[in-house]
Amino acid sequence: MAGHGAARPMVAQAGTPLRGTAPIPGDKSVSHRALILGALAVGETKITGLLEGEDVLDTGKAMRAFGAGVERIGEGAWTVRGVGVGGFQEPDNVIDHGNAGTGVRLVMGAMATTDITVTFTGDASLRSRPMGRITDPLALFGAEARGRRGGLLPITLTGATNPLPVQYTTPVPSAQVKSAVLLAGLNAPGETVVIEREATRDHTERMLRGFGAEIATEATAEGHVITLRGQPELRPQTIAVPRDPSSAAFPVVAALLVEGSDVLVPGIGLNPTRAGLFDTLVEMGADIAFENRREEGGEPVADLRVRFGPLRGVEVPPERAPSMIDEYPVLAALAATAEGSTIMRGIKELRVKESDRIDAMARGLEACGVSLEEGKDHLIVHGRGPGSVPGGATVGTRLDHRIAMAFLCLGLAANRPITIDDGAPIATSFPSFLPLMRALGADIREVGARETAL
Repeated sequence: MAGHGAARPMVAQAGTPLRGTAPIPGDKSVSHRALILGALAVGETKITGLLEGEDVLDTGKAMRAFGAGVERIGEGAWTVRGVGVGGFQEPDNVIDHGNAGTGVRLVMGAMATTDITVTFTGDASLRSRPMGRITDPLALFGAEARGRRGGLLPITLTGATNPLPVQYTTPVPSAQVKSAVLLAGLNAPGETVVIEREATRDHTERMLRGFGAEIATEATAEGHVITLRGQPELRPQTIAVPRDPSSAAFPVVAALLVEGSDVLVPGIGLNPTRAGLFDTLVEMGADIAFENRREEGGEPVADLRVRFGPLRGVEVPPERAPSMIDEYPVLAALAATAEGSTIMRGIKELRVKESDRIDAMARGLEACGVSLEEGKDHLIVHGRGPGSVPGGATVGTRLDHRIAMAFLCLGLAANRPITIDDGAPIATSFPSFLPLMRALGADIREVGARETAL
């Protein structure tokens, strides 16, 4: 589990151009949902392309603990024998979700309207992340949560004995909150309604429809309204998981950072609620071609051809934040090499991720010689232009996989190597990151001794 074992310091430095094909693993968000909805269906769901990172594997273990049959039959190929909506059994032990905020929040939602009691925990990073945003709406169904002060894990959640349908307006744009409420609504009678002021990633709604749930979405004056009719019998599915756009962000940005690079990143999911980074990169002048557009597993995908070229700073529209919230760390790294300032506003959600990502990126960039401005809800990076980032720092990753990968990418274009204090958390979402980047020509390696993090 990330954060429980020995630290793995890594260092990245400039070298040859990146060339070749980058086979990205399956989408983490879709993988979590495929396992959970497969467990709530009646019959056997078949999944290909599942991300086999620690976060998703912990969700698979949770589904087994609830009584579903979860079996790996090949690389990325899994079967899930579901127990039906309301069919979860009470686990014999604590459910440990490691570093997976998405996993624990969605699983809490899925069990909150079944009359069982479950204790959830995670690693040091996950135990510091707020869960009240999930347990508060679940209480409206009749679930009861008991945990540490401030709504922190470990939390013991007792599902509703007689669940009630709810209407809930999300206080912040969060696909995790929306999805937890919708999954809880599956075992409540009548209609559960979620209202979002800003639309967030819609993988849950798409997959619920695929499994046979009756769900409708509508744009109204109040916002984005999702209505789910409860107590369906979900039908098992065959799911091809598209490749993860959040993971693809790292080789894409690395190719844009390193002079002379030309990289193909095939089969990337381009769901409009997830593709905000690519829109931003194009606005910065990035040389990205979207080839062979098609649909796989109900999701739009394309092959991305990425080439190095000069970039300019831009102002990212705040309303785009929900569609690229996980990509701001690597965008900030890229912005350090652009001409002019890149302005990122409406990003306070980053402060409650695996780490405070605004602060982590700000401190790391400053250590690497990059000028910036930081606020509660914004980060402005003043780009130094290509080939002008000093580097030479050791950056603290704070048990955050995306901080780790962002600074390793920046190290490939810095004047002096950039070291991260711990690359172990990368395995939670992108276990093939290191060999994939090395195969493209990146000079990234583990170092033998841990250095003091800044």
